Amino acid sequence: MALPRQTVALLKAARQLVVETPADAILLLTETNLDWNEVRQHLEGCRLLVAAPYEDLANRIKRESGVTVLESYPGPLPVRDRLSLALLEAVASEQLRFGDHVVALYNGIEVEEKPDQIDSVSLMHLDEHLERLSARELRRLHTQVPLETLKAVVDVATEIGREGREGKPVGTMFVVGDHRKVLLRSRPIGFDPVRGYSRKERNLRDHWVRESVKEIAKLDGAIIVNKDGTIEAAARFIEVKADGINLGKGLGARHWTAAAISKITNAIAVTVSESTGVVRLFQKGEIVLHIEPLAPRPVVWRQFQLQAADPDG
Repeated sequence: MALPRQTVALLKAARQLVVETPADAILLLTETNLDWNEVRQHLEGCRLLVAAPYEDLANRIKRESGVTVLESYPGPLPVRDRLSLALLEAVASEQLRFGDHVVALYNGIEVEEKPDQIDSVSLMHLDEHLERLSARELRRLHTQVPLETLKAVVDVATEIGREGREGKPVGTMFVVGDHRKVLLRSRPIGFDPVRGYSRKERNLRDHWVRESVKEIAKLDGAIIVNKDGTIEAAARFIEVKADGINLGKGLGARHWTAAAISKITNAIAVTVSESTGVVRLFQKGEIVLHIEPLAPRPVVWRQFQLQAADPDG
């Protein structure tokens, strides 16, 4: 079956981008088994990576020559998450590298009646994009906190770690989920900067709220976030004992407190180190993820393995 006319037009546009940018590869997200002979004809001379949401579809595409199929089968996720997972898999399998330019083709409008209609093309530079790709690692965490909320918190924490505020480093802590128990285990340090605002005006899923939180992060104390993304309180002192907590040497009070509150509640604690910008996620008293936003190049989300010394409090 011939490709739809708009798909052909976008394939030709993608090839032109590869030639003129130049780009290192074309990534095509597909939900159907296309006419790959025609696809290769329109993308002649380009390296083609293909990501399919289901393993059976991917296996059928693997029989085609001149097509590299990524080993990632996320199922019926939003296209943004599927694109993120595909890029991470491409880097992990050494099909792409940090610094590469990638032209992505996909069904951005996600019309169920026409899943074979490629309607969107994007040009991405992986050094700028990979730092935000958290979906795969965050999805591994068994938590009642929705992925969208957890990603919003980690995104703002990573930005704080990388940028600081007004040129100065900032260290802070977010505690996400199980907020009632967390509030019972904490007390205000002083004035609460989010008190009096509507729930909409303090929801971290809003870009402008996340920007405002960067100012709040300069204050002492933890920022407590509901699982729906609403900031319930800020500038809170967490009163917990670190009994049974075993962290690496060099981590200060902020990290021990984060580990302790995550152990006695179902919350996830997210810390930003003032001295290094490193972001750590704590669950059930342990570090489960570790991000280095101040590294010379963005670091792909990874499971924590070896704890380096960090004198930050």
